[in-house]
Amino acid sequence: MRELTKKEIIRQDFVDNAIFDFIKELNLSSKTIDWNIEMIGEIRDIVSDWIVNKLKICTEQEFYPYINSNE
Repeated sequence: MRELTKKEIIRQDFVDNAIFDFIKELNLSSKTIDWNIEMIGEIRDIVSDWIVNKLKICTEQEFYPYINSNE
């Protein structure tokens, strides 16, 4: 079974951290927003849809690398 490469893991971390940083930056309150991968994943799916399907900037695999369970 294939595993993610170091480069692919770095890309996943970059995307997830960029989304989390964006959420924190938009927070106008003094309330701390904790890391929540479910929240990050939902936002990532929306961003991916725009970048991959609507703007056609890159592939889904380039945007957020993953392992296809059929491989």
